Amino acid sequence: MTGHRIYAISVASVYKAYVAKAERKGRSKAEVDAILCWLTGHSQSTLEAALEQGTNFEDFFAEAPAMNPSREKITGVVCGVRVENVEEPLMREIRYLDKLIDELARGKAMEKILR
Repeated sequence: MTGHRIYAISVASVYKAYVAKAERKGRSKAEVDAILCWLTGHSQSTLEAALEQGTNFEDFFAEAPAMNPSREKITGVVCGVRVENVEEPLMREIRYLDKLIDELARGKAMEKILR
């Protein structure tokens, strides 16, 4: 697939930034993992395996066990872009993840993040 360069970036490299952002705001790695598992249907062990293997974003979402249907309830702006208006499906999944991590870092309760 020819697309945005983020599609080829390993999830593990960005995952470190997600965890660092959450921890700077007093949140935990476990909460970041819970968000990733909720969104993709991964278990903790399959999530860790995907991270260890250096899976890129394209494969990570394509091979996700069961994308959560409630993810379509995620709305708002990430990097100046409304996530619900992103037309490219893979980019929309990445933006959903970014939005959830942003909500975590802003102190939103996990019950509200995991719609």
